[in-house]
Amino acid sequence: MKCRFKVTVAGAMMAVVASGCHTVDDERIPNFAVRITIADYGQWNTYGVSGFGSHRRFILASGLRIPAGFPYSQQSATGFGGVLLIGGMDPFTTDTNAPLAYDLSCPVEMKQDVRVEIEGDLYDAVCPVCGSHYDVVMGGGAPKSGPAATGEHKYGLKRYQCLPTGQGGYIITN
Repeated sequence: MKCRFKVTVAGAMMAVVASGCHTVDDERIPNFAVRITIADYGQWNTYGVSGFGSHRRFILASGLRIPAGFPYSQQSATGFGGVLLIGGMDPFTTDTNAPLAYDLSCPVEMKQDVRVEIEGDLYDAVCPVCGSHYDVVMGGGAPKSGPAATGEHKYGLKRYQCLPTGQGGYIITN
């Protein structure tokens, strides 16, 4: 009996390890500070996203200040490659009208200046170098196709939090 139990436990552990190989790795991009404050309703109307698929990029690096005119402060930071802010449905909370935020860097390429771009009516984020597609409006940044979706590892976009301010704006942070 003891031997049979050990085989069963070992088999169960192998199943858990094997199933773990098919999960999405959204922590491949290094941790860099993220802090974008869109303080109130007025700023949100100017710099936020207005609905499903509406998107904006925030990049504060290498002399870039995108969007132009955004009131970045000394505490502002935009992650490894910048931040993609997009309106969609949060698959983890089922909030159907949520601002979602991701690092712009492609997790396959892992370079600060290789940034995904929104393409087409499906609002896929697409890497211009490797061609990977990511579901950013309903899939939490999960890979859909390309090198990010194939092979042993599945690489998803790094997600950030969008916290409401109480004055109609949001703070994007990690």
